[in-house]
Amino acid sequence: MSTLKIKIESGRAKVDFDLQHLVSAFSLPNKLRTDSSYILVPGFLDVHVHLREPGFSYKETIKTGTEASAHGGYTAVCTMPNLKPVPDSLETLKIEEDIIAKDACIHVYPYASITKGEKGDELSDMEDLKDRVCAFSDDGVGVQTEEMMLKAMMKAKELNKMIVAHCEVNELLKGGYIHDGEYAKAHGHRGICSASEYMEIARDIELSRKTGCRYHVCHISTKESVELIRKAKKEGVHITCETAPHYLLLNDSMLQEAGNWKMNPPLRSEEDRLALIEGIKDGTIDIIATDHAPHSLEEKSRGLEKSPFGITGIELAFPLLYTGLVKKGIITLDKLIDLLVVNPREIFGIPYDGFSVWNLDEEFEVKEETFLSKGKSTPFIGAKLYGVNYLTVCNNHIVYEKEEGNN
Repeated sequence: MSTLKIKIESGRAKVDFDLQHLVSAFSLPNKLRTDSSYILVPGFLDVHVHLREPGFSYKETIKTGTEASAHGGYTAVCTMPNLKPVPDSLETLKIEEDIIAKDACIHVYPYASITKGEKGDELSDMEDLKDRVCAFSDDGVGVQTEEMMLKAMMKAKELNKMIVAHCEVNELLKGGYIHDGEYAKAHGHRGICSASEYMEIARDIELSRKTGCRYHVCHISTKESVELIRKAKKEGVHITCETAPHYLLLNDSMLQEAGNWKMNPPLRSEEDRLALIEGIKDGTIDIIATDHAPHSLEEKSRGLEKSPFGITGIELAFPLLYTGLVKKGIITLDKLIDLLVVNPREIFGIPYDGFSVWNLDEEFEVKEETFLSKGKSTPFIGAKLYGVNYLTVCNNHIVYEKEEGNN
């Protein structure tokens, strides 16, 4: 009988799980004992998800969102604060905390907003909130003024908390909704320029340098962003960043006239995509997060222009990245685990809490009906991927188990 292990060793973490022992502990199918295509990995952490509750439960709930996360092998998620009400005080945060305590099947770490109501005018109750949240973010909108971001970073530094920034200069958007590239020009769409992202990153790098605040950049998508962050890291700025699977695997030449191709930031050029690949290979990009952003079917049926920004992603992230990057020899499996497990847990200070069991040789087709999320909108419908999750365990409890015939 073979003993299957995956071990991660670095100066930051050591994780060693023995699948043979777990077969007995969790009554796993006997075939897992001997089939070398099965591996066990520590629970993934997604530092950027939208669980939509409170306020938008028709899109997603804490229950459906965490069930979808467990399906994807995630045992912990950090959920963004663009909710109703926005968690900008202990009173509004408690509404979200109560739902998490009642309905979540995995660990959920909420963000609090940087500013009241994410309006950019007044800081949230950061001191009161600091021990109850993973970090501060106004995700969905950029903090538009340098003065407000400076105040936020100074306060976050004082509290030893991280600022997590959605970087977007509103005055440069000009009503755009896809990348300002060849597809937009050819099809008469309004484009979003790359500068709308990287100019705010450049501003915030200088503020982080000035204040010493730990600064994390959300979902970078442009080659200029990669280069700015690479340079800042070499200069000792306390900066980390993430990108998402779709920016690593797709570009704007692949766009279709459908809402499931619309996200913010948008899919960029092939040159940008290749720069992001280099960024994950050389360590400039620390984390791959999904920006799981479910919407209703009706909302996402309005085409590129009128559909809301955002796609679902947490159930497909590992198979997409394993198929598109590891199997093609672009990065190793160990590197992928660093990006999904080791780095996010180190940067956000979130402990290891479980594992998942995958068959890497098993292929499946992406179908809407297999999603546990309420959101079904993704550009990857119909894709053939490798990697099927058979089991997710969080805090010694089975939170997902594959049913016969389902992926």
